[in-house]
Amino acid sequence: MMARLLLFNKPFGVLSQFTDRGSPTVRSTLSDFIDMKGVYPAGRLDRDSEGLLLLCDDGRLQARIADPRFKMPKTYLVQVEGDPQEAELERLRRGVRLNDGLTLPADIDRIAPPDLWPRDPPIRQRKMIPDTWLKITIREGRNRQVRRMTAAVGLPTLRLVRWSIGDWSVAGIAPGQSAELALTSGSIDGIR
Repeated sequence: MMARLLLFNKPFGVLSQFTDRGSPTVRSTLSDFIDMKGVYPAGRLDRDSEGLLLLCDDGRLQARIADPRFKMPKTYLVQVEGDPQEAELERLRRGVRLNDGLTLPADIDRIAPPDLWPRDPPIRQRKMIPDTWLKITIREGRNRQVRRMTAAVGLPTLRLVRWSIGDWSVAGIAPGQSAELALTSGSIDGIR
């Protein structure tokens, strides 16, 4: 049995669902970009975040990707306001206390500004306030977790791009575009 997996580069401002019920304004959804029947998001990515969103047509694969019990690593490229010192980065690495408990330890690295696609709308630049790029890998999936973690140590997130989930990456996929993979049931069992 083959499962279809779609790697989608979700643009900023797009909902991680196919319909938008109950909103008085028209908002962009996955149906504006994906014309493949029977695939559903494996997890979510906030409307104001960009990058990799996985969609699949296999419930077992969907659960394996989205369920926090499997602790699949998710890597984000995060532009934060400020110039983080080692103490702030170390707090993120150890785990941060949020209103829903202590986060698991995270991998945090300071990185050079990545060569990403332009964001629409662009991030507002402020002359007197520096910004810094971080590469953050987490192994859980709480609501708006990365944004809440950086805010908890005084580093508000300006831009958040999910770069990878497990071994799958958005590298080479333009915003609004996707790449399709076919997986066998044996390869689904081996996903970590």
